[in-house]
Amino acid sequence: MKKLETREDIELLVNTFYQKVQKDETIGFFFNDVARVNWSEHLPKMYKFWETLLFGQISYKGNPMAAHFPINEMVAMEKYHFEHWLKLWTETVEELFTGVKADMAVYKANNISQLMAYKMEMARRLS
Repeated sequence: MKKLETREDIELLVNTFYQKVQKDETIGFFFNDVARVNWSEHLPKMYKFWETLLFGQISYKGNPMAAHFPINEMVAMEKYHFEHWLKLWTETVEELFTGVKADMAVYKANNISQLMAYKMEMARRLS
């Protein structure tokens, strides 16, 4: 298995992951039907996001939390949705890569999923 080392590796990881997401029965509808994601815009943002998190390349500019609040207002993004997102991400990482950066990708995704689930729940309670 290959180590997760380059921007090209991140692109492979992100592309493979989102191919799964688009077809997924549990969370795919958020992307396809609710947010109606423009993939030609979204994927490059995700390359930059993960490149920033994993390699310290400060290429991502944005607020991922803020981007999710409007979706959460339309359809509740529940804890189990984020857990499923994490499961798909972890499977994809483990299918493609090994090593410290792969482990870090899973670790950071776990933190993101927990924080996002909490923030989305709090936003719903406060609205």
